[in-house]
Amino acid sequence: MSFLRNYIMDEQFQVQYFRGKINIKNYTKINYMENERVSLCYVSGNVIVHGKNLRIKKLLDNEILIDGNIETIEFKQGNHA
Repeated sequence: MSFLRNYIMDEQFQVQYFRGKINIKNYTKINYMENERVSLCYVSGNVIVHGKNLRIKKLLDNEILIDGNIETIEFKQGNHA
């Protein structure tokens, strides 16, 4: 039961990459979404996904799943918009 509670209550920013998909949890804002770039804010800064044919496969309040030809994942510290 503790595992389930921790999963549901988890507020830590997380990025998971697996087989051409990137799952990002606990982002705070979507800056922009384009075919070749997706930018998200999180508490400590921004994460920018670069690639080709990027698509949003899942979009929840605090979780997003992106797939496509992901080339780079860039992290920028600080509150950049």
